Amino acid sequence: MSTYPVVYHQTPAIERSRLTVFFRFIMVIAHLIWSLFYGLAAGAGVFVAWFATVFTGRYPEGMYEFVAGYLRFSTRLYAYMYLVTDEFPPFDGGEHPEYPVKASISPPQESYNRLTTALRIFLLIPVVILLHLFSLWIQAVSIALWFVAVITGTTPARLADAGRFPLAYLMRAYAYAYLLTDGWPPLED
Repeated sequence: MSTYPVVYHQTPAIERSRLTVFFRFIMVIAHLIWSLFYGLAAGAGVFVAWFATVFTGRYPEGMYEFVAGYLRFSTRLYAYMYLVTDEFPPFDGGEHPEYPVKASISPPQESYNRLTTALRIFLLIPVVILLHLFSLWIQAVSIALWFVAVITGTTPARLADAGRFPLAYLMRAYAYAYLLTDGWPPLED
């Protein structure tokens, strides 16, 4: 069990609707548009939180909840877009424990390291490199999932599970970039 404050869990779909899988990238357009605006607002929150954290050592709680909500929303969006699940994701950043993809995010820390927060842009360089590699990985898996699901109407559990690790890392890397945690995103579950 991971002690990292951000945990990813998925219960992938096995039986698939060929039609919704075939048109997935059309079906996700409304979510992508909403994600643009939600992401801009969350980015502004992270920017303000960076200053607050550098000067006070604390992440403002309301901003933390807003940014954590965006991370939950985007995690579900990526899982839906990359065909991990067939269940249409909600448009909000709530917990939604019934949804097959969960992003569990711990409450804000009592205090954050001001120096690592101040230098986060530089500390993110290796994380961004790994983020790019894992993005390529999940894209390759989703292409394979798309073909298998459209042809057979099912997804082998092992193929769906191949996307779990890169999606989990993406979520943890974004949590680190959004200052939700001081700890580097681990390369393990």
